[in-house]
Amino acid sequence: MVRGLAPATALRGRAATAAAAAAARWCTCRRAAVAVCLGNLVAALLVARALYAPGTFASAPNRGEARYSKEQMRWVEESIRIRRAAEPVELVEAVKKLRKAFAREEKRRKELPLELKQKVTHEILQRLRDLGESRNTTEQRDVVESWRVEKLKYIRSSSTQNLSNFGLSSEESRLLKRALDFNWRMLLEDIGLWIPPTVRHIEHDDKPENEQEEEEIVPGPPLPPECNAELHTDYGGTAVRWGLTHHKESAADCCQACIDQAKRAKPGALKCNIWVYCPSEYGCFSPDRYEHKHQECWLKQADHPKLNFKDRYSEPYRDSHPTAPVVVPWMSGVISA
Repeated sequence: MVRGLAPATALRGRAATAAAAAAARWCTCRRAAVAVCLGNLVAALLVARALYAPGTFASAPNRGEARYSKEQMRWVEESIRIRRAAEPVELVEAVKKLRKAFAREEKRRKELPLELKQKVTHEILQRLRDLGESRNTTEQRDVVESWRVEKLKYIRSSSTQNLSNFGLSSEESRLLKRALDFNWRMLLEDIGLWIPPTVRHIEHDDKPENEQEEEEIVPGPPLPPECNAELHTDYGGTAVRWGLTHHKESAADCCQACIDQAKRAKPGALKCNIWVYCPSEYGCFSPDRYEHKHQECWLKQADHPKLNFKDRYSEPYRDSHPTAPVVVPWMSGVISA
């Protein structure tokens, strides 16, 4: 019996020892985990303090940068003084005064009753209808102004009873008087009446009487007297040589080509006695269907030369030819015999 109990007691002892060892190991792991958590918490608190707390080492460089020397402070004060001196003080004061004046004007201005506005509008429109639609804006403006003067004079001279007969109360007459006297333009805007101003265009000739006009410069060599060159002139005649395919460097060359053609012409052939040249770099206008370009040289013949155009194209001609310029671009001449 004693022998049977001994092994059981030994087994229980070994089990107790193993349990105690396991408990000791578990306590050691728990302490280590708690220590690690505490360390992490302390580190997190230190980081948060460094990021958000003022006066810590994170903001220490800023305190160093905020220090200025006496010379730098003097520069700052000087810049502030210059900026204040450059401020448009007078302009600011003027704007303040204007704002106050506008504010006072808005307080003084009271809207006229709708019925009174309609009466004013009806009377002004009746005056304009009586004037007629063919009148100019100056006459319309004068009629409206005369109505204002008459109405203002009537309100000032009439008694309260007369105004009531006219359909105006004392308050309405006071408002209308102020509107006609001080806020006339605002009243016109309120009733929607706008008459455009008359623009008078007067041309002034400031050129002295004895001053000669500047001569227009023709590119190229001077023209001989026998060319009889005329600026802004287009002579008609029978074409001896078409200018569409006959270009010359200058008007003098064109005139010389006409003279040479007349000398070399065979008996019975047309001899050139009129030359027409296009000196404009942008080309020259002609009522035909062709595009006439710079340096075109037309050689023509006519027993009795006649002008096609001279100086300017007439207004009726430009109305029927919208592409025609104001000034004749061609130059031409009749060769002396």
